[in-house]
Amino acid sequence: MNIKGRYIVSACALLFTQLATAAGMDCAKAASVVEIAICANKPLYELDVQMGAVYGRLIKAATQRQPEVKSAQRQWLKTRDACGEDVSCLNQRYTDRLQALHAQWTDAVAYQPDDIDKQVTEDLQQRIRDMSKVYPEFALERAVGSLTISKGQTSFDGDPNDDPSEDHTLFPKKTPKGVTQDEWRALTASGLDADAAQGRATYTLMDLDGDGQRDLLIATYTGGTGLFTFYDTLRRDGGRFTRRLTPYDPEAGAGSSLFSISDRGADQWASWIKSHGRTYLAFRDGSYGVDELYLINPLKINRQIPTITVRYDYRLTVPRSQYREADNTTYKLDPGLRKTLSRALIKSNAGKPQQPSESTAPLCPIPASGEGDDNYSSYGASYYAVEPVTDMTVIIGNDCYIARLINWYGRYGEKDGLNALLMLRKPGSADPEQSYSINGRRHVTQVSSEVSARGAELF
Repeated sequence: MNIKGRYIVSACALLFTQLATAAGMDCAKAASVVEIAICANKPLYELDVQMGAVYGRLIKAATQRQPEVKSAQRQWLKTRDACGEDVSCLNQRYTDRLQALHAQWTDAVAYQPDDIDKQVTEDLQQRIRDMSKVYPEFALERAVGSLTISKGQTSFDGDPNDDPSEDHTLFPKKTPKGVTQDEWRALTASGLDADAAQGRATYTLMDLDGDGQRDLLIATYTGGTGLFTFYDTLRRDGGRFTRRLTPYDPEAGAGSSLFSISDRGADQWASWIKSHGRTYLAFRDGSYGVDELYLINPLKINRQIPTITVRYDYRLTVPRSQYREADNTTYKLDPGLRKTLSRALIKSNAGKPQQPSESTAPLCPIPASGEGDDNYSSYGASYYAVEPVTDMTVIIGNDCYIARLINWYGRYGEKDGLNALLMLRKPGSADPEQSYSINGRRHVTQVSSEVSARGAELF
């Protein structure tokens, strides 16, 4: 699923694509039209194999709902058999049922936030409110920073690959500095070469569950269009490290993800925090006017995640000094134009984040020879790595321009605050578009929390 320029990898989706090793129906005993059709079609037979594996896991996980699950499966078999030898119908029946079983399996094994999680969320929420009175621009960062774990961690990189054509690293051959011999034996016994094969890997040892033994975080840079880095955790379990999914799916392997970060477009960061004796992965996902902070249980499957939402308003300004990308120089903006652009920003109410307008009314008058309504009602398509904030009208002299304020998903710094661009084009004209730097200073307007159903995408 794509979320503001990033992808979150679902363990459920991963399992769906893996061919289960459990046996499918016994084709030597196939008797009905449906059974013969399935056995004669390899893709259908493989779906039946997956069905057996996922159904078996669900029966084990949903102990109190077994009668209900079994009854639903018997009913599904009737609908499947109604397809007869229609391969397309059978394929659809299996696909739909597998998706339903996966969803039920996830519900059955996912971690359920408890009273301690609720208290942690409420306390952090209040901490952000208190910080906003002193640090109105960076209340969230300060609050999270006050709980960040700063000790007890050891990090090391994978070894360079001997083959220059390969982009992934290799699991280290020698004991890294800061790793005990006991931890090294457990690491080498855990088959971590498969994780390194996914990309350039970095490993961090830290105690994630408070049992006195350090667990393992693996960060793997895979690149791609979003320059993605995927993160997963393994629990220290006796003489080895085991994956989060292993208690529920013994066949789980490398490639699952607790969360991911995109370095192109998205404004995201993650921090390990500790509160009320528990360790959380505080994952922040930002956009214009809002930050969402997810408190993720690092060693569980997370479907419902405590989420804190921080909202901001901005005081937008048009800097006098502007940058000209064509020749990499700066120039002083004409005072009259600067005033015009400032008025347009104020009139658009862009400093108070809002839902994009669905209005199709033209932003500039459509002449009789105009190219059509679409060319006059919005700025047009936008690049995926930037976030459109709002479209507006700018009148310069006697000319009407359509402008769009864009930013990089609320990315914010101490020096300039919000860095944004106001892009202008004259509809119906072949003149090149123009752009002007916009800065903004933010302050917190609202802090709220909920248990987010979007946690279904974060495993």
